[in-house]
Amino acid sequence: MKTVSRIYDTHADARAAVSALEAAGVPEKDISLVANKCVSAEYDDVDAVDRFPDAATGIGLGTALGGGAGLLAGLGILTIPGLGLVVAAGWLASIAVGAAAGAAAGGIVGALIDAGLSRENADVYSEAVRRGCTLVSARVADHEVARIQATLDHHGPVDPVQRASDYRKEGWTCFDPKAPAYTPSETEIEHIRRGGTA
Repeated sequence: MKTVSRIYDTHADARAAVSALEAAGVPEKDISLVANKCVSAEYDDVDAVDRFPDAATGIGLGTALGGGAGLLAGLGILTIPGLGLVVAAGWLASIAVGAAAGAAAGGIVGALIDAGLSRENADVYSEAVRRGCTLVSARVADHEVARIQATLDHHGPVDPVQRASDYRKEGWTCFDPKAPAYTPSETEIEHIRRGGTA
């Protein structure tokens, strides 16, 4: 199995990518979504974290919102070191929480590296989530990689090389799990700067 991951500036694009993965036959158990809770300034479904505080304890945020079957119906709230509160579903978030206690890289970076991403891309993807983007990952058979990459690329993912360059212009060097979580206002500013809506 190989892992294919993409980050999206808008949660709507990430949700569309997840739906496309499910339509392409990727089993729900092999798909993961991780979004910074602070994107609530932009997306009603994530804002509902505050309206459905019990979502993390069993019913799932997607279910609380009347979501249909599939991964998005199982969204819940987790805390991942370096990211703070996230709205997430799937295997990657579970690994990130479990890895936080002992992995050398720890948290989301360690989970992405364990899934086959380079350290550089793992840092960029993690930083992007910290700043308000949404990460989608899928585990697929080797012969399905190209097809699933094309499926995810159809929904406008962020170019990690360009995003890393943008971050470095601001003085960023790598993901710092000890950095403070972004506040909603900072996340909103970041989305505006990237061309998203607030």
